[in-house]
Amino acid sequence: MTAPLIDPFARPISYLRVSVTDRCDFRCVYCMAENMTFLPKKELLTLEELDRMCSTFVRLGVEKLRITGGEPLVRKGIMTFFEGMKRHLDSGALKELTLTTNGSQLRRFARDLVDCGVRRVNVSLDTLDATKFADITRWGRLVQVLDGIDAAQEAGLRVKINAVALKGFNEDELFTLQAWCAERDMDMTWIEVMPMGDLGNEDRLDQYWALNDLRARLAERFTLVDLAERTGGPARYVRIEETGQKIGFITPLTHNFCESCNRVRLTCTGELYMCLGQEDMADLRAPLRASADDAVLEAAIRAAIARKPKGHDFDYSRQSVAGQVSRHMSHTGG
Repeated sequence: MTAPLIDPFARPISYLRVSVTDRCDFRCVYCMAENMTFLPKKELLTLEELDRMCSTFVRLGVEKLRITGGEPLVRKGIMTFFEGMKRHLDSGALKELTLTTNGSQLRRFARDLVDCGVRRVNVSLDTLDATKFADITRWGRLVQVLDGIDAAQEAGLRVKINAVALKGFNEDELFTLQAWCAERDMDMTWIEVMPMGDLGNEDRLDQYWALNDLRARLAERFTLVDLAERTGGPARYVRIEETGQKIGFITPLTHNFCESCNRVRLTCTGELYMCLGQEDMADLRAPLRASADDAVLEAAIRAAIARKPKGHDFDYSRQSVAGQVSRHMSHTGG
């Protein structure tokens, strides 16, 4: 039972993304509906169960944990979970503990995160225009997020900005966002909008802005140097020679990254999605709660990894959306 996790395509699984809640203090239009029905708390894994689940994955060779949501920092008592995961950093079994956040709670928690061994965070931020920010997040306030970013940098956290590329929304801010990040010594990653969830009020095809076009626009103004490095995730990176800044591109549609996929996603209810773009999942909550013996949980994890597909089916070609999955991004974990 000490053998590492290897999927059917000989890819080692070393990266686990863990959603600790489906709740959020924003309602971003590409992530969830405005009037969401959230899960009953009894269906969520407790913080103790999340610790046991993640510890089992670490024992099986997972070296990177990214905590997501919803907004992970709105989960009551979440810092006790981060404190628990620090022991795996201290032992050397876990190489990185990090999170993706909307930034709203960073003023409150940044220093505590550093104390728990977190060294970098990804902050989702699609615009620097307060009115547009309110529109796309529905409930969010830009000033609170910018203050959270300040707090994170003051605490010593390395901040990377994640922006979803949205045609007709932030196309005109490409260079504004890039320059703002460069001034603050922050790297940036652009993400293609994915066909996740049936929101009923958003047309993903109209929103879709291919990142090869975005990259071409950057190349008109800057010298871009391709980088071979990977951070354990799906992004491909370039360095802007003029600023030294690193820009990432996550392109599930124009250029999928499945051949090097090393990750799986655990929802806050214990569902393991072996692929973001497929509906297949494994219920790990049942074996977790059925037995105090971790061997039962380990066997369920290995059986799930044995079903990991070669790749996803997202496709916006032919002016239609193919490969769409029905669950909201907030369900799987952002």
